[in-house]
Amino acid sequence: MPRFAYAAIDANGTSVEGITKASTVGEARTHLLDKSLYPVKIEEKRGSLSFELTKEKVKKKELMHFTRQLAVFVKAGIPLTEAMEIIGDETTDVALQRTISHMVEDLRNGGTLSGAAGKHPEAFPMYYIGILGSAELTGKLDETLENLAGYLERELETRSKVVSALSYPGVVMVLAVFTVAVLAGYVLPQFKPLFEELHADLPFATRALLFVATLFTTLWYIPFTVAGLFMAWMVWMFKSPAGRAFKDRLVLKLPVIRGIMEYSILERFCRILGAMVRAGVPLPDAMRTTTEATSNIVFRERLEEAQLEMMEGSGFAKPLARTELFPGAARQMFKVGEETGTLDEQLEVASIYFDRELEGRIKKFTTMFEPLMIVMVGLIVGFVAVALVQAMYGVMSGMKEQA
Repeated sequence: MPRFAYAAIDANGTSVEGITKASTVGEARTHLLDKSLYPVKIEEKRGSLSFELTKEKVKKKELMHFTRQLAVFVKAGIPLTEAMEIIGDETTDVALQRTISHMVEDLRNGGTLSGAAGKHPEAFPMYYIGILGSAELTGKLDETLENLAGYLERELETRSKVVSALSYPGVVMVLAVFTVAVLAGYVLPQFKPLFEELHADLPFATRALLFVATLFTTLWYIPFTVAGLFMAWMVWMFKSPAGRAFKDRLVLKLPVIRGIMEYSILERFCRILGAMVRAGVPLPDAMRTTTEATSNIVFRERLEEAQLEMMEGSGFAKPLARTELFPGAARQMFKVGEETGTLDEQLEVASIYFDRELEGRIKKFTTMFEPLMIVMVGLIVGFVAVALVQAMYGVMSGMKEQA
């Protein structure tokens, strides 16, 4: 059972420190209150052999639930520290629970919500912290938190759409490779001794499958080496800076996937920037934070160029138009928003436009890819079946000749 180090105040107003065992922070707090101790600080105590190389990231879904719950409590007039203690006691996510515990301590020491959140980049994105800071200045914390929760929910939905669209072809291809591996690596080798005994004249398709079977049995180290190199390449692409840059440029060159990725990035850019402008964050700061939050290096480099032009006094719409990242409809929205002072509204409209276009492209992608994958798998399985049938005919012909 986890141990929690605590600092509390007893009934006489004396500070007390100690350690208690409990399953969660909430349970530890209840134990202390039962002993007439008012907890000031509760923190999980780790053993001497327990350590973390990096802080565990808080899942976006958990952050969304936290933000929505906090908005409800703030709207109801409950103090921040009390509201966050309640949420921390109820959450089952250990990383979020630990983060909330540290934030409550900072708030009790006179810190601000945005300042406390800023100490935990593993939980709160930069744009989130910037919006919180502006909300504290304007006094619209409950409304801002609700908007942030809505944005996080839409971001999760968009990410789910993109992942589901790109994962389907991968799953089908894995199944196709698995089918061929079973047929060529297990089924066909059962007939190999018979082919050799009868000296059958095997067709090319059967010889090719027998070679694949040999790769998976006698020469198993070759496919394992290839698979290992492929995994190493994937790790390089997703973990190293050079690999991520290569991956970001590669996905923008793939015919169908390019459109999905572009509109996904643009939708996120417009939604984050719109949320920050609406919360009162100065446009240069909002633009810088949104650019840093852009995941694709190609988009980030061009947006950084646009940001420099904005700082030099070129306005907002023209530098973005020169990046050639945005379609004509979005460029017109930016221009109207800049001229009429409704930039936050136009950015929201642009994000909705990109979201609808993204959904349409995903549907088109899946509609086109499903039959293509079915045909491809059919050809692979058909090739294996023809190879087996032709081999059987070859064996029968050899038996007739011997007879």
